Amino acid sequence: MQQEQSGSQQYLTFMLGGETYGLRIMAVKEIIEFSGITEVPMMPECIRGVINLRGAVVPVMDLAARFGKPQSVAGKRTCIVIVELEVSGEHQVTGVVVDAVNAVLDIADADIEEAPSFGTRVRGDFIQGMGKVNGKFVILLNVHNVLALEALATMPELNAADLAPV
Repeated sequence: MQQEQSGSQQYLTFMLGGETYGLRIMAVKEIIEFSGITEVPMMPECIRGVINLRGAVVPVMDLAARFGKPQSVAGKRTCIVIVELEVSGEHQVTGVVVDAVNAVLDIADADIEEAPSFGTRVRGDFIQGMGKVNGKFVILLNVHNVLALEALATMPELNAADLAPV
């Protein structure tokens, strides 16, 4: 990968539900074909299941479902973006289902605006900013907030007390 130039950041852009989103390229490990997802019972709606990535079990998140929409339907260009983050000193690898990957773009810091407090269909804490590219906006995601798996573990669906037989 290329070094980031001062004054700009590189983002992997992708489509999801007709909107263009971007993830900082430094978090993206690889892009793989959409296949081989094993469903895991009792997971939140936004977790499609797990995949075997060279011997490692990697959870796969459906971004559409994470954003409160119905799960995405796999198409010809659907793929899984493998994202690696450092969380509490540990590396967390997660797959993210997207409709289609577009390109890696350099977006100048001057072309990134604050996210509006209204008008987007995504939670405000999921958005890092709005990148202006060729007269259009790219929704730049705060990957740490979107992929916070520890927050998913406390979701009501996974509350052990709720799952215990009465």
